[in-house]
Order: sequence, then structure tokens, then C-alpha cells
Amino acid sequence: MKKRNKHIGPSLDEFLKEEGVLEETRAAVLKETLAWQIQQAMETDKISKVEMARRMKTSRAALDRLLDPGNASVTLQTLSRAAHAVGRDLRIELV
Repeated sequence: MKKRNKHIGPSLDEFLKEEGVLEETRAAVLKETLAWQIQQAMETDKISKVEMARRMKTSRAALDRLLDPGNASVTLQTLSRAAHAVGRDLRIELV
């Protein structure tokens, strides 16, 4: 019989759920990932922030909020406009 390591605790998801921050953490990670992907696409396509804001028909300040990983108050509409501005589609699904 295999002996369980007493130093190994629950999974990260289980820990976050016990702490009551699982959904909040998932949302923050999703936002950070999307901001990173948009920045990567901008760099790949050599799109400046000024040009990106123009393509999105928004201000540079609004774009900075979108690209700020710590700012979670971004709408789906803004994310969709950002995706289209870099020639991509935004897909969101329930799993």
C-alpha cells in the first residue's frame, strides 16, 4: 500500500474554494490572460497603443485600463472590440 505524503495538502482549487476566493481568482486570471494576449498580438502586429485606441474607437486611458492586469472592470464589449482591433475573435464558453 502506497503511503500518502503528509506534507501535501489539497489542490490549489480546493484551497481557493475553502478560502472563498476561487471564482474571484479565476476571473482575475482570465482578465490577466486576455490582457496579455492582446498585448502580445499588438507587439506581433507592431500596433502602438495610440493606433490600438484608434482602432477600438476609444481613448488611450481606456486602453490602458484594458491592458492593466489588475483592473477587472472591463466589459465583454470592450474585450470584443480589442480582439477585433488585432484581427482576432473573442470566444467565451461555459465548461
